[in-house]
Amino acid sequence: MAHQKILYIAQEISPYLPDTPLSLMNRHIPQAIQESGFEVRTFMPKYGCINERRNQLHEVIRLSGMNIIIDDTDHPLIIKVATLQPARMQVYFIDNEDYFQHGSVKELEIKLSPGDNDERIMFFVRGVIETVKKLRWEPAVIHCSGWISALAPLYLKRLYQDDPSFRQSKVVYSLHDDGFDGTFDGRFAEKLKMDEFKDADIETLGDSPVDYVTLGKLAIDYADAIVEASGNALPELVEYAEKSGKPFMRYQPDAETQAARYAEFYNTLIQ
Repeated sequence: MAHQKILYIAQEISPYLPDTPLSLMNRHIPQAIQESGFEVRTFMPKYGCINERRNQLHEVIRLSGMNIIIDDTDHPLIIKVATLQPARMQVYFIDNEDYFQHGSVKELEIKLSPGDNDERIMFFVRGVIETVKKLRWEPAVIHCSGWISALAPLYLKRLYQDDPSFRQSKVVYSLHDDGFDGTFDGRFAEKLKMDEFKDADIETLGDSPVDYVTLGKLAIDYADAIVEASGNALPELVEYAEKSGKPFMRYQPDAETQAARYAEFYNTLIQ
């Protein structure tokens, strides 16, 4: 369906980060979707290891300046943008000095300081949503790729469900083999409730510290559709997605047909 808008919320994108199955998929699928006639915009975190000069990032002043409150603390939102060549696809970067380091770092902050990941993903997701609102862009499909985007379905379906930018949006969540070790901060649920979520909204989290599986189940609960994006996706989450009864695109390794399958999947959801 030509000219429909597709928003990608991605954890990693090549060439801004080293080539991995996740970063390459988050580059090639949006690029191919744009080339097939959709209008595409992509968001990712502005990790400290991304070289701004080499990748020609620049701050978008009109989009920056908002404060996002996480756990009763203000965190300034900084938006940067680059154009991915040769596709001429715009990539927006969510930045903040509290959650993303500035300077010479070689590892992603989600691994360097995992103790902050609960707040980091809250800030990232809210930063994306608020920026899309400022752009007055109304995506038909919002595709979340990587666990750092896992809160997007919850926010979109509970806090922003009546916003004109997202009222008609279908939210897709991809299952990758991008798991993390350990658990989030024990106050994660409390911090979400400070963001106006009710107990019933986050019932899936339970009473135990939140791990990768629990976070993935929460994303599946609020997504409109799920994609098995990797042949090594966690079987427990694949089974959970299948049992949800929601539209579910199974993994197929044929790279040549991937873009067409995604486009067809999006069109089915839009129609």
